Amino acid sequence: MPAFQYKAVDKTGRPARGALDAVNEVDLELRLRRMGLDLITFREVEQSGGGFGAGSNITRRDLITFCFDMEQISRSGIPLFEGIKDLRDSIDNQRFRDVLTTLVEDMEGGRILSQAMQQHPYVFDTVFVSLVRAGEQAGRLTEVFENLGNTLKWQDELAAQTKRLMMYPALVLVVVAGVMLFMLMYLVPQVVQLLKTMGIALPLQTRLLIFVSNFVVNYWLFVFGVPIALAVAAVLLVRRSPKAQYLWDYTKLHLPVIGPILQKIILSRFTNFFALMYQSGITILEAIRTSEDIVDNRVIADGLMRAGAQINAGDSLSETFQNLGIFPPLVIRMMRVGETTGALDTALLNVTYFYNRDVKEAVDKGLAMLGPALTILLGGMLIFIMWSVLGPVYDILGKMKF
Repeated sequence: MPAFQYKAVDKTGRPARGALDAVNEVDLELRLRRMGLDLITFREVEQSGGGFGAGSNITRRDLITFCFDMEQISRSGIPLFEGIKDLRDSIDNQRFRDVLTTLVEDMEGGRILSQAMQQHPYVFDTVFVSLVRAGEQAGRLTEVFENLGNTLKWQDELAAQTKRLMMYPALVLVVVAGVMLFMLMYLVPQVVQLLKTMGIALPLQTRLLIFVSNFVVNYWLFVFGVPIALAVAAVLLVRRSPKAQYLWDYTKLHLPVIGPILQKIILSRFTNFFALMYQSGITILEAIRTSEDIVDNRVIADGLMRAGAQINAGDSLSETFQNLGIFPPLVIRMMRVGETTGALDTALLNVTYFYNRDVKEAVDKGLAMLGPALTILLGGMLIFIMWSVLGPVYDILGKMKF
């Protein structure tokens, strides 16, 4: 459904602006009129599909609050239609309020909640809608919204941990790279002029540093332009070529330090949603098919696709996941015990707990290792520069007689 940005006025003449989904101009005007607004001007805006809140100013925290409110509405026995209407009037986010307005109108027109949510894929993704649909069919919407809220909180904490993992090394890299560029483009040429006037023989490391400095100074456009151009070309290639995307996803999983952490994060996200979907009554095959989009990695997604084919052919869940070669033996053992005892949902929750804890520990260890390792590496490069620059100067001072 197209989205429109509009300007309108209410009954008292006060201006109002916002965005709203509508079929066309007439539908937009009718929707605004139900909100007590008269349309003045509008324009259609593009939407981008994706996960939670993609393409809009609706954040994951908005959805966490929404899930909590919906859990309380369902738990207290308030009709969903009335509850969402009350919730809409209390939300500060204008974009999300417009989405809830369309939900109310669609439900008023005869659609159930999951069908109304399905019209907003940029806010409620496939997993969200599938879980709500399963909750409606099983009469367990309270548990579904509770689990969704907890999962979104976990995702928010995980995103914060990942940012924390990358911020310190990135800051160290930027600072040291800036210092190195300053020394290569300004300090080294100044020292070279001094050394030339003294007419002394330069050691190998100093001659190498002078060569690098001259190259950076004379071909700075090439030095900075080529990496940027290659990065842009690589991004475009990965976006347009499935083979390049697969190769990039494979490379990310095999990077030192970061690769194992990234794999655990992806598997943790998968097990969280897989357990949540299975607990909500979604079949294993459907849960695996939905999970192919959740993992956001073609290598693991292809593995899940093969797993779905094996399960469809009659293999057990634990045997199939063991054949993938991406789950540790402990996880496979927990799944096998769950299948044997008939408590697969409990086993999946144990797997989720295992990966949640493992990801947190991996991020903490990665943060503890990556920062100092990068500091030592870049510090060593600075020491080499200082040694190359100051070594000849100290030799001169040592030969001088006072």
